[in-house]
Amino acid sequence: MTQQQQLQANDQALTTAPVQFYPQRRETRSTCCYCGVGCGVIITTEGKQIVDVKGDPEHPANFGRLCTKGSTLHLTAKLDARALHPEVRLSRDLPRERVTWDSALDHVVDRFADIIQTHGPDAVAFYISGQLLTEDYYVFNKLAKGLIGTNNVDTNSRLCMSSAVAGYKVTLGADAPPACYEDIDHTQCLLIAGSNTAFAHPIVFRRIEDAKANNPDMKIIVVDPRRTDTAQFADLHLAILPGTDVALFHGMLHVMLWEGLLDMAYIRNHTEGFEALKETVREYTPKMVADICGIREADIIQAAKWFGAGPTLSMYCMGLNQSIHGTDKNAALINLHLATGQIGKPGAGPFSLTGQPNAMGGREVGGMANLLSGHRDLANAEHRAEVARLWGVPDVPASPGKTAVEMFDAVNSGEIKAIWIACTNPAHSMPDLNNVLASLQNAELVVLQDAFNNTDSNQYADVFLPASTWGEKEGTVTNSERRITRVRPAAPKPGEARHDWEAVVDFAQRLEQKLGKTSTLFNYPNTETIFNEHRESTRGRDLDITGLSYKILEAQGPQQWPFKDGASSGEARLYTDGIFQKPGGKAQFHNAVYKATADKTDARHPFHLLTGRLRDQWHGMSRTGTLAQLYNHAEEPVVSMHADDMQRRQIKNGDIVKISNKRGSLTIKVQQSDEVKPAELFIPMHWGRQFMHGLGVNALMPPAFDKTSKQPELKHTAVKIEKRTLPWQMTIMRSCHDLHLIAQIRTLLPAFEYATVGLYGRGSGMVVLRASHSEAPDPAVIAQLDTLLGMVEDAPMLALDDAKRGVSKRILVEEGQVTGVRLIGETLAADWLKQIMQEGQFTDALRKWALAPLAAPPSGQKSRGKIVCNCFDISENEIIDTCEMGADLPTLQAKLKCGTNCGSCLPELKRLVKVHGKTHV
Repeated sequence: MTQQQQLQANDQALTTAPVQFYPQRRETRSTCCYCGVGCGVIITTEGKQIVDVKGDPEHPANFGRLCTKGSTLHLTAKLDARALHPEVRLSRDLPRERVTWDSALDHVVDRFADIIQTHGPDAVAFYISGQLLTEDYYVFNKLAKGLIGTNNVDTNSRLCMSSAVAGYKVTLGADAPPACYEDIDHTQCLLIAGSNTAFAHPIVFRRIEDAKANNPDMKIIVVDPRRTDTAQFADLHLAILPGTDVALFHGMLHVMLWEGLLDMAYIRNHTEGFEALKETVREYTPKMVADICGIREADIIQAAKWFGAGPTLSMYCMGLNQSIHGTDKNAALINLHLATGQIGKPGAGPFSLTGQPNAMGGREVGGMANLLSGHRDLANAEHRAEVARLWGVPDVPASPGKTAVEMFDAVNSGEIKAIWIACTNPAHSMPDLNNVLASLQNAELVVLQDAFNNTDSNQYADVFLPASTWGEKEGTVTNSERRITRVRPAAPKPGEARHDWEAVVDFAQRLEQKLGKTSTLFNYPNTETIFNEHRESTRGRDLDITGLSYKILEAQGPQQWPFKDGASSGEARLYTDGIFQKPGGKAQFHNAVYKATADKTDARHPFHLLTGRLRDQWHGMSRTGTLAQLYNHAEEPVVSMHADDMQRRQIKNGDIVKISNKRGSLTIKVQQSDEVKPAELFIPMHWGRQFMHGLGVNALMPPAFDKTSKQPELKHTAVKIEKRTLPWQMTIMRSCHDLHLIAQIRTLLPAFEYATVGLYGRGSGMVVLRASHSEAPDPAVIAQLDTLLGMVEDAPMLALDDAKRGVSKRILVEEGQVTGVRLIGETLAADWLKQIMQEGQFTDALRKWALAPLAAPPSGQKSRGKIVCNCFDISENEIIDTCEMGADLPTLQAKLKCGTNCGSCLPELKRLVKVHGKTHV
């Protein structure tokens, strides 16, 4: 059978497969695929289609709650952005062509085998993801280290959690968060550092809100340069200068030392190294720390007293981790817990909030360049021997593998010839992106294994392997509190997509034969066999799960580790006995001194640029970016800037500016914000070149990384800002029934000096393109856009062209509904027209406006403003109007229903009520 015949046979098999994969309508328990909170979900499926999702009331991570992203997961279960068939290109100057799985895998096997035999095993690498399931992670790790013989397997968790791992290991001895979500309910002092929990981990924040309501005496301290929603909720906001966390924590320890707030018995019986640390922190007086951090001495003293009184729980995330001093920051915070005995008891402990749904599971199986299965260290010869015996291989290679930044540098230099990327998008998420893109362009072979075809990395793939995704996958994940949840499929894999573990096992078996291996390391008929092997690798380790099984997870629900053989349940808290995973059982104080950030501001680059997350978007938006309503809270990328800085530079709200440093530049609109201090800027990390002209904020970030954790600095860099004058303006809006239109528009973004494209509305919503240029662009580009929009000569539309004024209008009206708008030169009415398009109704007022150049929107028309409550489509202006009538929060919720479903908008609602309504919320 020829390949073409095989492809036709594959299509025939897919189209004639039974419609009912499972019973017609059913519910399946699984987990959310976004952050590391690990919320349980119940998926409703009809036939092969996922049609609904709701929170699982029995899951201990969320008890039925979901955030705005999780509650809309079912709306992303569509196929117009999915990769459905394997593709291969034989030369970079040729497009990829669809092939069979056999052809694709054999091609990759031949290329990998040739490179390995010619250049050695370290000439290939695997870059994987914290969004893979534990079983997927396990086989990738075994493929690299057990079969090929290279430790070049790393993960995007290197970008988010490796400093948290290192911080735990240097102090407590193991990568094991000692606290749990229940501790939020028992703590008297909650310190949140480097985390906008309200946006990044909304369901955890709901629990914090509940705990504060139940215990008003509970003190909340937030450490963050920005005045985020989380910071505004705090009793004390320590708005430190970027990167000064170590100085702050040393200053708090200094205060606790002199105020007699330390637990000297605990220090004496359960720790080592305190005397050396004490000598260091003697210098960190409140005055010295206040000068370094840019905050008040009194606030440092107050934070120390609240922390020392306890019980104290700390939560922290990327603000500590994504730094060249991330290990020191994490460990300096853990020092405070050890010094006060605030660990191993209810309401106390250092608790890192995981960024991705299974970053924890990936670390458990050793899916990083410096780790091995069961939290073993690659540098430990005994650990390597243990894993070799488990896998039945002669040895595990001792040479350190390349970590994320090192890996792409090695690809660029030619040291690594082939790279296999799975379930991640390094062409968006890595720092110093221009260098990373050069690496991908220079690689001899790039294999991309992904469920989506809309990522920035897609264009660099020589081989594309379609993968299953949320709602289709099967296995396990581990959340931030060490809780393992069973993931079950609710729908069949679409097209020819395969589970990640299936593709790896098939490849590995073929590679074994090609390399002449006689053993079979990958005899896995299902995920349970993989899990059982992983389980055995944990025997006797800190994460021992030898008492756990798929059967127990299915019968008893999610379980925390350790869960040892013979146990009836896992352990909610670790180190309750004061015995740590260090030689002698004692924790180790980490003695570090404060050092400045990687990029210092100077006369040429006077601004601190900070990055972070939005409430309703996720990572590079390959999933959330397909859903219109998730743009409604933040429609387009903007840089937040303090009013004083804007006034000094004669910049107004909505102006276009250029942000730049030696690594790159970004052209973006300005938004005035009181969340940033003078000399600070903020840009969300989600927007990349799929959604804007330019590579996104990570192009500006330095490649420097922490010497211990190898985690890069992705939260901060120094930049300059320049106002751009781009008088030619265009706004386009078009009803969108699938994502093909936005994909076609994306190809035209480079034609403009400023451009953003996204979605808006409810349901399928509309595509929205905003563009500006220094002069009128090539008319062929506009003609191409008009063709894409269906605004051709015979289309049912109103048209006005006034060359003298530089105004051009197109209003597309189909079956009495406004379905498209294209404005050039006159864009003031864009918000009004957006509302008209949402409502659909064509009116006389619109007709008059469309045929008059430079006409303002009809009087009385008011923009709704951004959508604050996505669940019920309630806008900011509607909320403000209701508040100004005297509504407090309960009245607001009763009248508009906002904040009564997922609760993600509650912090913003409380702020709006405080500013515009009654003060009591």
